[in-house]
Amino acid sequence: GFTDHVALGNEEWNPWDADEKNELAASQQRYEAHLKMIKYARSHLEQTSLKVQIWGKAAIGLYLWQHIFGGHLEPADVTAQWREGSQNTGKTYFSFLTGPSVVPGYFSVEAEHVVLVLNGREPAKVAYATQWLRYAGTLMETRKIQHVAVVLLGSEQCNNAWIQPFLKRNGGFVNLLFVTYDYAFVNEEDVFQWPLGVATYRNFPVVEPSWSMLHDPRSYLCNFLGTVYKNSSRETLIDILKQDGLDKLCWIAAREQWQPQETNASFKNYQDALLQSDLTLCPVGINTECYRIYEACSYGSLPVIEDVMTPGDCGNSSMYHSAPLQLLKTMGAPFIFIKNWKELPAILEKEKKMSLQEKIHRRKKLLEWYRNFKAWMKQKFINTLENSFLPSDKG
Repeated sequence: GFTDHVALGNEEWNPWDADEKNELAASQQRYEAHLKMIKYARSHLEQTSLKVQIWGKAAIGLYLWQHIFGGHLEPADVTAQWREGSQNTGKTYFSFLTGPSVVPGYFSVEAEHVVLVLNGREPAKVAYATQWLRYAGTLMETRKIQHVAVVLLGSEQCNNAWIQPFLKRNGGFVNLLFVTYDYAFVNEEDVFQWPLGVATYRNFPVVEPSWSMLHDPRSYLCNFLGTVYKNSSRETLIDILKQDGLDKLCWIAAREQWQPQETNASFKNYQDALLQSDLTLCPVGINTECYRIYEACSYGSLPVIEDVMTPGDCGNSSMYHSAPLQLLKTMGAPFIFIKNWKELPAILEKEKKMSLQEKIHRRKKLLEWYRNFKAWMKQKFINTLENSFLPSDKG
């Protein structure tokens, strides 16, 4: 073997296997493509033709800005009264404002195009969101701003009728609406489905994948940390895990009441569970879509999703016929979808037989998918704003 090696002359001997070589080549290509993009962006900086101010008045705004846009905020302190950031992307200059001090009439409106990020999850939040919309409406009437788009944390039952009158198509002034959950009025023209994302209100961080996250064996087959509601499928799930002693192989911490605020210890516990298990079980709550799905993706733990519709007005739209989770399914999310938790024992049996190499491959695929998903959402968001807000070149 040694003489063969010498005979190869100056060729560097590479200890990586083929898989790693391909990975290196692929990342080299991505890096070069990225450089091209940066050069292209620089050459187009002079041509910034759109200034957009985003007013983040719901926690979902932090998912948009920090996770999807990869943007930063100053000061970094999450409890600060006022936080802001900015970013040049494509033809657009974005600035982002958030914090309790961002109050109608008490900050300078520095762009003609505004994206309002609002919470419409319950009546009190809707009342607050409506005040912001009225304020934006006044700015439109006085020609201080030209266009308004809304990113809305919608109701978990998709009861979003209150926002309809504000849409331009119904005589209002809101050009575009990006809304969470499977809202039936999504039409890909002026109403778009938006991902729920991670629980930024609990300060879930932007997670950078590490070598160990990809390659280390994980101690648990699966995890479920959450509230178990009476007579829910979550009870069924816990029963099934206990029957076959599968709860010994999984990190299960069930509580009987929902707790909005995490303690540092409980949050660290939750992150460890995601990092230490290959699968994250996602039983339905009030809606099928939950923060847990995106949080599991952040740590390379594959979501196992109970793929059933929850009560309410969510469902298929004219564009998509794969509710629930139309957006994720349309984007080819590599999750495990099940109709009943009785399917779980067979999934866990298969899991026991998987080699670490297969799991590493699956984690890579999941993390790569999630990164692409966020990049795609960002691009789609920007393109949609530019197409709607920029005057079209009619030649």
